[in-house]
This record gives sequence, C-alpha cells and structure tokens, in this order.
Amino acid sequence: MNRLVAAALLVLFGLFLYVPPSLTQQEQVEATRKIVSRVMPRYPEMARTMNIRGSVKAEALVKPNGVVKAVDVKGGHPVLVRAAQEAIYRWKWEPSAHETREPIEVKFDPQ
Repeated sequence: MNRLVAAALLVLFGLFLYVPPSLTQQEQVEATRKIVSRVMPRYPEMARTMNIRGSVKAEALVKPNGVVKAVDVKGGHPVLVRAAQEAIYRWKWEPSAHETREPIEVKFDPQ
C-alpha cells in the first residue's frame, strides 16, 4: 500500500512540474519587434493639478498582426496608469509570425 501511495504522489508531483514546450517557447520571444505607430498618452487633469510626474512600466502582449491584445501594468502612479494603458492599446507593432511580449515605459511630465 505504501508503494502505491508513493507512486501516485510521484506521478502527481511530476504533473505539477511539467511545463508544455509551447509555453516555454512563447516566453522566450520578447522585445524584438519595432513599433510602427506610437500614441502619446493624454496627461490626466488630476495628475496635472497635483503636479504628479513619473512613469508607468507595462508589458504589452502583441498579436502577430501588430495589434495590442493585452496590457499588463508592472508599476507606476495609479493616477497615471489608465492614461498609459489607453495609449498603449492604440500602439501598433510590425507584423510577426507569433505573439510577443513587449516591455514599455511611458513617461509623464506636466511641463
């Protein structure tokens, strides 16, 4: 009985460690595409009145046709995040054979 339980645990543990090859290949493809069209973000009025400056760091998941599929915010002032996301969704990259993850930093300065 103990051998059976041990074998079952090894099989289950092995399933949790298995990473499909497609996931590891996709993660390796990053930051290789050229930006074709970049939209400047609208500076939020609240940020302007509070004199907030800084940057928003994000990662865009870009479809093969160059259109942004998703934006994952990595950091930045909460008042600036939405404006950065809205702008990034309108950016375009050159076409590629597959989806890529592109790191982005959008800087905000009230000047």
